[in-house]
Amino acid sequence: MQSKQLRIGIVGTGMISNITAQAINAASNAAISSISGRDPETLNNFADQHQIASRYDDWKKMIASSDVDAVYIGVPTSAKEEIAIQAAREGKHILVEKPFADFESLKRISASARENKVAFMDATHFTHHPRTKKIQENAAVQIGTIQGIHTSFFFPFLDRTNIRYNTQLEPLGAIGDMGWYVARAIVEYMPNASEILDITTFIQRDPQTNAIYRGSGMIKFKGNPISNWDIGYNAGVCIMDLDLLGTEGLITMDDFVLDWSKGFAFDDKNHIAGYTLRKGMATPKEFEYVDSPTGKAQTVHMIENFAELIFEENGQTIESVIKKAEDTQFILDSISNSIQE
Repeated sequence: MQSKQLRIGIVGTGMISNITAQAINAASNAAISSISGRDPETLNNFADQHQIASRYDDWKKMIASSDVDAVYIGVPTSAKEEIAIQAAREGKHILVEKPFADFESLKRISASARENKVAFMDATHFTHHPRTKKIQENAAVQIGTIQGIHTSFFFPFLDRTNIRYNTQLEPLGAIGDMGWYVARAIVEYMPNASEILDITTFIQRDPQTNAIYRGSGMIKFKGNPISNWDIGYNAGVCIMDLDLLGTEGLITMDDFVLDWSKGFAFDDKNHIAGYTLRKGMATPKEFEYVDSPTGKAQTVHMIENFAELIFEENGQTIESVIKKAEDTQFILDSISNSIQE
């Protein structure tokens, strides 16, 4: 018996939509039904590359189609809300690229999803890697009570023609783009981080475009867990470090955003995804590496989890997924509102 297939329409033909299209085509329970884009040449090239027959130059017509069950929205931040709300009103489930314009914008999207009884998920890849669930299940036993989290996310990227340097389309620059992962790591790995008591954020702006291309800060939560973080485009190296500090040890990763073996930017077939466990005064030869291998890219896991969320029609699970998006954007807003130039 053939499994159900979620028919997904894609809005947007940029780089991130290309990555998502590859993931949909690799997923066992989803397929691309159609694509919409504004530029005819780019639209046709994208559709030909991913073998998509149904093509629209108007996203409103696409999401109204009876051939679309769900919509992936991979457009600039300023355009996401209108498309997401309209899709929900059409009864389409929505998978939306992050970040969002702000917390209020996200709440309008989530309210529309709840009102129209459709699933809403943000397109954060690493949360769907089996490693994330493994850490969540094992952290209390392995490292005790969480005291803090440190994240460092850099990649060398000084292409001023990219949308990330367009202050009109992406006003928060690196804070919105990479800061989302800072906030999401807190949501996923620090369950005792609730109310923010204090927060400080420092930024650097690109002298050519005035876009934010570096940020660093600290957040203190009620109960004393602390997050400190550092992100940006202006270092000549890719860094994806995460340290989860507990009362009895440390969990650490150097690829928490895109795993080295199957992240879309990396393909190290000899690397086994996992994390390092350290305790006490252990030296490197005593560190324990905890394997968490997967046969699929985390982008594929994301698509399959999105489809399962819809097919299972579990309202409680859908609500928890929406809540994670809301909590992440709330922390990101708190970061942006605390910026000191």
